[in-house]
Amino acid sequence: MNEDPTSLDRLHDLVVPPPAPWWPLAPGWWILLGFIAALVLGWLLKSFIRWQKNRYRREALAMLQDTPVAGLSALVKRVALSAWPREEVADLTGPAWLRFLDRTGGMNLFVAGAGKPLENVAFDPAAKSDDKALRRAVKEWIVKHERKEEGEES
Repeated sequence: MNEDPTSLDRLHDLVVPPPAPWWPLAPGWWILLGFIAALVLGWLLKSFIRWQKNRYRREALAMLQDTPVAGLSALVKRVALSAWPREEVADLTGPAWLRFLDRTGGMNLFVAGAGKPLENVAFDPAAKSDDKALRRAVKEWIVKHERKEEGEES
């Protein structure tokens, strides 16, 4: 062997350390996973609560097709009573009822639109009205109306 310290014969292979194991995870990864799990759990809980709060809408939409035209006003009133306090909704009739529906639905379908017959259809089933348009207006209101939350002032 050559005694020269700069000789290439004296070189040895590099010893590569083994790759870092992926398990167990470092504490930072556990914190990140916990945070993501909390976010997902919070989102699931919020979605479940929203789904529960909208149960009355799903039931009303299921009943809509089977309800005769004369019963649509009563169906809409029941939906409104599910979403607002009785004191605000129960005594509404006529034009005030239609204005309430337009205001809470964010549309103008009842005072001057296809939902206008809703005012009299319960009392005069023979009155001429476009049943499909009336059902569409009622369905749109059931889907789009803004529910009054607890503690919210009108």
